[in-house]
Amino acid sequence: MNFVQAITKIVLGISLVCSVALATAQNYPSRPVRLVVPFPPGTGTDIAARVVGQQLQLAFGQPFVVDNKPGAGGSIAAMEVIRAAPDGYTLLFSSNSVLSSNVALLKNLPYDPNKNFSPIGGVAVTSLALMVKPDFPAKTLKEFIAYAKQRPGKMSAGYGSSSAQVALALLTKMAGLDVLAVPYKGIPLAVNDVIGGTLDFAFVDIGNAVAQTKGGMLRTIAVSSEKRSALTPDWPTVSEVLPGFEILGWVAVAGPAGMPPQIIESLSSAIGAAITTPDVRQKFSTSGFAPMPMKPDQLKSFIASETVKWTQLAKDARMEAQ
Repeated sequence: MNFVQAITKIVLGISLVCSVALATAQNYPSRPVRLVVPFPPGTGTDIAARVVGQQLQLAFGQPFVVDNKPGAGGSIAAMEVIRAAPDGYTLLFSSNSVLSSNVALLKNLPYDPNKNFSPIGGVAVTSLALMVKPDFPAKTLKEFIAYAKQRPGKMSAGYGSSSAQVALALLTKMAGLDVLAVPYKGIPLAVNDVIGGTLDFAFVDIGNAVAQTKGGMLRTIAVSSEKRSALTPDWPTVSEVLPGFEILGWVAVAGPAGMPPQIIESLSSAIGAAITTPDVRQKFSTSGFAPMPMKPDQLKSFIASETVKWTQLAKDARMEAQ
């Protein structure tokens, strides 16, 4: 085989591979797609995944199945996606935990959120509520802080997400509290133990907080957003007592590194369209979410900036990676 023939063979081979990849992307999806969620059913991220997944199923004509993989701070779900074929059939539907804040919170993180994923699209942003049992003695945040200061080392709080973990650490640091922090695989599990009396309080995503309030099971002391939530305008913010306090969580979709650009763009466009529909907006609102539309390039830059932000928040809260 001479040089010209060899080059021709290589070019034809590359053309064939590109043609197959393009045909695959154009036929996507031809089977069910898995949305891997790093938290248990009933969490805010899980609820958002089911709402958006339903819209994607309508858009693509294939099931988008939620697969809950909680544990290890979201690393189990992250590695499940990273190890999957980059063909768009295994996607990560995650909060900021896996995609940014774990860098600051987990030692020996087995992945790099800036390198091991294909950013696809932003979904939503939310805040947290500091919740206690209805008969808890303190009614306001000032009363809560005074009550906790009188009981150093005797109060306990649960967290089931990185946002809740940082919110708790930042609160105790800024208010000068000594509280036992207890980790959970998901916020609903921490909520159950507050209701049962095992924990004194927990930071809960707004959607669950509203549901627990309506059911009379828990009461909100304050919320973690800088400004009051439009969903719960009567709930004061932590920053009204502790200026500068703000913790927001967010949700986005990513896939394994190396996904075909055509599939990424197709999914991103569908997600962007889904979260702007009146039905999704209404469901998001009742769950405490606000749409956060982002294209792949925007999400990539956002993940990088959020990694820096959460690292600084953890530093401000004097948290050490565990």
